[in-house]
Amino acid sequence: MTAPAGILRRMHPANRLAKETSPYLLQHARNPVDWYPWGEEAFERARREDRPIFLSIGYSTCHWCHVMERESFEDTEIADLLNAHFVSIKVDREERPDVDAIYMTAVQATGQGGGWPLSAFLDGERRPFFLGTYFPPEDRWGRPGFPTVLRKVLSAWRERREDVGRAGAEIEAFVKGAFAPPEAAVLGEATLAAAVRQFRGRYDAARGGFGEAPKFPRAHSLSFLLRAAERKGMEEGREMALATLRAIVRGGIHDQVGGGFHRYSTDGRWLVPHFEKMLYDQALLVEALVEGWQVSGEEELARAAREALDYLLRDMAHPEGGIFSAEDADSEGVEGKFYLWTTAELRAVLGEVEGALAARVFGAVDGGNFHGEAEEAPEGGNILHLPAARPALAAEAGLAEADLDRRIAGWRERLLAVRAGRVRPHRDDKVLAGWNGLAISALAKAGRAFGEERFLAAAGRAADFVLGRMRPGGRLQRSLREGRCSGPGFLEDHAFLGRGLLDLFEATGEPARLRAAMDLAREIPALFGDPAGGAFFDAPAGGVDLLARTRESDDWAVPSGNSAAALLLLRLGAITADPGFSERGREVLRALSGSLDRLPMGAPSLLMALDFDLGPAREVVLTGDPASEGFRALERSLSRRFLPRTVVLRRTEDAAGREIASLLPWTAAHGPVDGKPAAYVCSGGACRSPVTEEERLYD
Repeated sequence: MTAPAGILRRMHPANRLAKETSPYLLQHARNPVDWYPWGEEAFERARREDRPIFLSIGYSTCHWCHVMERESFEDTEIADLLNAHFVSIKVDREERPDVDAIYMTAVQATGQGGGWPLSAFLDGERRPFFLGTYFPPEDRWGRPGFPTVLRKVLSAWRERREDVGRAGAEIEAFVKGAFAPPEAAVLGEATLAAAVRQFRGRYDAARGGFGEAPKFPRAHSLSFLLRAAERKGMEEGREMALATLRAIVRGGIHDQVGGGFHRYSTDGRWLVPHFEKMLYDQALLVEALVEGWQVSGEEELARAAREALDYLLRDMAHPEGGIFSAEDADSEGVEGKFYLWTTAELRAVLGEVEGALAARVFGAVDGGNFHGEAEEAPEGGNILHLPAARPALAAEAGLAEADLDRRIAGWRERLLAVRAGRVRPHRDDKVLAGWNGLAISALAKAGRAFGEERFLAAAGRAADFVLGRMRPGGRLQRSLREGRCSGPGFLEDHAFLGRGLLDLFEATGEPARLRAAMDLAREIPALFGDPAGGAFFDAPAGGVDLLARTRESDDWAVPSGNSAAALLLLRLGAITADPGFSERGREVLRALSGSLDRLPMGAPSLLMALDFDLGPAREVVLTGDPASEGFRALERSLSRRFLPRTVVLRRTEDAAGREIASLLPWTAAHGPVDGKPAAYVCSGGACRSPVTEEERLYD
């Protein structure tokens, strides 16, 4: 196993991390630090030699993780200090989200904001007694340097062990309490309305988004607001979501040349991003953009969704069908260098006249609008963005909007060709099952809504890859890289993948996708269930014991596993008419009701599950010849509308339709009407008379 290209800087002898699959761990495989992976070997040594543990958690595309590595973990004097007195453990938060969740909760227990790299000092029983994030190599910026921290921790370990033990016990108690089931509350439409009010209180009406800088897209919040807006009295959620999507699409957080979205905006107006690109952000934003287009018909949202998926399929696709995890913010050691353009570069690529026009359209100025922290930051570099909506930009340039659209498309193509010759940021080329599930959902929903077969085909390839390559012995694994899996999948892997397969089934009608989603849903209680019932645990039982078995209810960068599992089970209950699925989903909602009641906007994906359960939910069964124009018209109409509480099934007159009838016996009696394709609209266990014309679908 070799480290990812372009990462190794000094050729120290390989340490234990060289045997790992994680690109992040492999980045540290030739540090002079005597790293251990997370496991009993490290803890046993710490107990045997009475050493404190230094735990460092990060991920391979984390900018400040790279900085701390260069400054501290490659420094031989710091490494000597660690090796002589500590047991050092390195963890990839993307491969071990359970470990990360525990120690990030512990950081927050100390009143710190959290972030990566996460730096924690533990005793041999895994109890943290001192925590932080990035530490500089020497005392500066009013904060202690890493060597100072190491010496103070070592002094406390040797001379004030009682204080260390007391701190560890207090943090352990906080962590265990944080994952205890909350007290139950009553949920209903009032819960959804309370969340909308909370979002309104944080909403930036002038610039879109919520709160001040930094601004994160948090696309699942926008998807929730679009759903809430379908209910009486909550209509304001629609414009909050659409205005935020417009601001993101026009901003520098959107890669205007290559498509896709950076991690977050460092300012309040979506201009200056942290340039890292994560698979989950692409997937969740595409889903919100598709839904925004279904609600509004605004073409700029659909265009941005297509471009983001094009980016994934062009730059992030595994040759055999899966999708890689992330791209770094840094190129040649400088954040953002790959993405920036000077006005001179625009003129050189596009010509004087077109280059000057492109600079105006993309908000580029001679002095540059990006000024990075590094001395190597390109002088005069611009983050390309759209300072206004395209109609306004076209009017300012004296062009018809269609003409401007054609010009932008041509500029993008030429700039992308030139950018392809630059040194790319590091790509994290592991395939995560859960994140691929999110991507499958995005591809399936976009392919269905836009009628683009290439996206549906890509969703199918990704599904086949995960199901075929990442289930040795039938057990879903978390991660795969270079043919090796890292370990058993987590709740989010099963729930996200199940959701993706269900979305793919709705888009294609392939029974195998439904069958696989049902199988995953049935595995969830067996692998992650609590014998006492209620919400699911995030990780399967077994392996190295943790301080607590985590059970997340709030959504962060991605939905919580419980949110995704609840909605998956509720949707399957509606599709299959199996009350066992529905009741298990409701059990999760009841168990986490206290969290929703306390801070509803903290769990927008769980609110989406509640919204689906409150209904009215509908099932639409399409019957007839799928190649006929009548069938396609009905399907096209359903796919282009925003119908968040509707599930769509095909009951066609072919082998696939017969298999669907065997999987879903309640659909067996439905068929064409007088030889014409028909749609049966069902709700609450009863179906209305079939309709053959799309206008009557929504009566």
